[in-house]
Amino acid sequence: MNRMEELVKIINEHNYNYYVLDNPTISDKEWDKLYDELQKLEQETKIILPNSPTNKVGDEILKGFSKYKHKVPLYSLNKVREYDDLEKWFNDVKANVKDASFTLDYKYDGLSVAIYYKDGLLVSAGTRGNGQIGEDITSQVKTIRTVPLSIPYKGEVVVQGECIMKLSELEKFNSKGGEYLKNARNAAAGGLRNLDPKVTKSRNLDIIFYSVNYIDTEIKSQLEQQEFLKENKFYVVRDVKAYTNFDELKKDIMKIDETKSQLDFLIDGAVVKLNETKYREDIGYTIKFPKWAMAFKFEATEVTTKLLDVEWGVGRTGKITPIGILEPVELAGATVRKATLNNYEDILRKNVSINSYVFVRRSNEVIPEILGLAEKTRDSFEIKKPKYCPCCNSELKQVGPNLYCLNTYGCKEQIIDRITHYASKEAMNIVGVSEKTVQQMYEKLNVTSIVDLYNLTKQDLSSLEGFKDKKIDNTLSGIENSKKCTLAKFIFAIGVQNVGKKTARDLANKFKNLDNLINASYDDLIAIQDVGPIIAEMIVEYFKNENNINIIKSLLNKGIIIENQTEANVEDNYFNNKTIVLTGTLQNYKRDELTEILLTKGANVTTSVSSKTDIVICGEDAGSKLTKARNLNVKVIYEDELLRLLNK
Repeated sequence: MNRMEELVKIINEHNYNYYVLDNPTISDKEWDKLYDELQKLEQETKIILPNSPTNKVGDEILKGFSKYKHKVPLYSLNKVREYDDLEKWFNDVKANVKDASFTLDYKYDGLSVAIYYKDGLLVSAGTRGNGQIGEDITSQVKTIRTVPLSIPYKGEVVVQGECIMKLSELEKFNSKGGEYLKNARNAAAGGLRNLDPKVTKSRNLDIIFYSVNYIDTEIKSQLEQQEFLKENKFYVVRDVKAYTNFDELKKDIMKIDETKSQLDFLIDGAVVKLNETKYREDIGYTIKFPKWAMAFKFEATEVTTKLLDVEWGVGRTGKITPIGILEPVELAGATVRKATLNNYEDILRKNVSINSYVFVRRSNEVIPEILGLAEKTRDSFEIKKPKYCPCCNSELKQVGPNLYCLNTYGCKEQIIDRITHYASKEAMNIVGVSEKTVQQMYEKLNVTSIVDLYNLTKQDLSSLEGFKDKKIDNTLSGIENSKKCTLAKFIFAIGVQNVGKKTARDLANKFKNLDNLINASYDDLIAIQDVGPIIAEMIVEYFKNENNINIIKSLLNKGIIIENQTEANVEDNYFNNKTIVLTGTLQNYKRDELTEILLTKGANVTTSVSSKTDIVICGEDAGSKLTKARNLNVKVIYEDELLRLLNK
């Protein structure tokens, strides 16, 4: 029994470090060994301690949800959408409480949950329901990795949090095939309110905690509530602070709105609360919500609209991509008329059809995506799988989930897209050569290959619409300047399928020169981290293709000089071999520009902060990444130090 108690304590501590702090302190193999030992002892003794991590398996399928009576009511929040309305509420509260302060938190977009602990153990959990009575989801909640089965506090306490599915977990889940989850909110709600706890567990949900609804001792403020949650190892993602000035509060809400797309979970607003709990009863409640709290709702990033048609486009690799034509709808500050559907299998999986209503999401200023079916209409009809290329009418071939046009050198859309990619800023950076320009070059000058760019003359360009002397000179200079490039840029520019900028850099670092890459075997390629079997095969096939090799030889004959990758390219500098995350807005660099600089210095630039992060480079208006870096004791450098280190 002593060993079992010891194992439970050790494993739960490792789970907290891994899932809540994102700071693993033990290898998976070592964790498995401890867990197996505990399971064996439980089988031998027929005893399972109430806080044992084996309780998170969720074996039993429930027959139905029981009613769950909340110890204290779970209120919803009153909402405003205009800062003037929020300021009026702010001033009304201050008029009643002279020394009032306020806290600011995310308004999480998930499912609200209350969990009751007694004597340090998780006793029960329930959904909000009508605020008085919810559904008993104790078995489901116990499977969630960020919910502690036991806590240091030994009294009675009810904590509240939001059940969410991280966007990264949603992407992983949907990439496996099988059941398709439309969006993170529905995935969390459907997973938690499922009679089979194994389904809950399979979705890798999290509960983010933000409130102590009841406790048998005194907690004086919202700030103290958060400290209590942290001390008892609940998952908290945002450090709240107290505000007495509305302009300062408004500024931070605007920061949250601007940076919300960087988060790995959905939020749809911000929550402002009166910090001092002793005044909350004086301010009071309505039937539905507390008067001492207010939600500020952001503009929606997800809406429902009608799918009017599907157009099929051809990319530079021959991949056929369906684009949904939508009934125009306002979304995240823009009028949206089109949204991607990825591929035909995606259409089937999402069960969408013409004239049906669909969920559409827009984030990070990228093309909106159709998430799934909202509702069918009487006029809905099936989206037909195309048999022929919409551009050149060649028969299509299915490879995995995607359709391809194999007419590589005869399909106009592929040719234009391929040349445009080659000339783009991220590739050969040929100034003055845009998609519109390439289209003119194709139609008027018979430019059908990237090699043809290097044959263009002043007389050729003068025949194009909009090309005067200055633009002609700039374009010819851009073409000439592109003749000297790095190996990584060249690899990316020639457009090997599924080889992005990072993979191109990895290939350059591994093989050092073009000949080595051309002659690389499948085994050589698969040995590179992040190069999987499919990409390795595509690279081998690309360099086996005689047309591709002839194009490369022609480029070299036109004077392209490729700077071979040597150890001197990644000199011994402060950033070499360090994993770096960027957050906030920098004054001297655009994010893409700084990323490129750091990569050339041998750094690995990632998007999320973890225990493996070496440095977080912080600009203005930094959000949760900065908070997480501080929690994990990751080194943070600001722009003045960044400039010094880069110059050094």
